[in-house]
Amino acid sequence: MKYALDTNIITYYLKGNEKIMDQVDKEAKSDNIIIPPFAFFEVKKWLLAVNSKNKFLAFEKLIEKYGIDTIDKRTLDIALPIYIKLRKNGITVDDGDLIIAAYCIQNNYTLVSNNLKHYERIDDLQVVNWTD
Repeated sequence: MKYALDTNIITYYLKGNEKIMDQVDKEAKSDNIIIPPFAFFEVKKWLLAVNSKNKFLAFEKLIEKYGIDTIDKRTLDIALPIYIKLRKNGITVDDGDLIIAAYCIQNNYTLVSNNLKHYERIDDLQVVNWTD
């Protein structure tokens, strides 16, 4: 099983949350960790905004170690019907969360997130929370 790290999990990792760091390092030994492209964008945007050089360097090492993939038209094609279905049901989900979810569905990755509420209404998405 391959795990894609949501933005909040990467943030916990960069802030030194031992539970998250231990779980990520454990899964990384089997090459089971990936960083979704949009999570990369969100974390890098945050780090640039807060101007945290230490966390920025740690993030660059994380990217070197675990990699970052790309999104393509298929990812966006998966995200669009999810958006329409949720919207018809009066549910709004951040575009970034939709793209991260679609990326995970497309690649059959399990998303690691502390924001289960953001993702629980998305069919075919496997989500786990390592902060519990």
